[in-house]
Amino acid sequence: MAHMSVSKINYNANSGMYEARVDVRRGGTTFRYPCAVPGTLVMDTDRVRSRLMQQAERMSDSGSSLRSVI
Repeated sequence: MAHMSVSKINYNANSGMYEARVDVRRGGTTFRYPCAVPGTLVMDTDRVRSRLMQQAERMSDSGSSLRSVI
């Protein structure tokens, strides 16, 4: 199972998206993913965090090229 951490979450009013960097630690390596999910300004923070982590997990499992390795 991967361990995930979400950086500071920002709301981009122009795009209506919550944006954050999500770090996925798997097998001793940390992978960083730029994530963005749509939502309203008053969306529950826990729900935003969960959706960002789900997006990062999908990107991590797909071998996406939008990642950096630390």
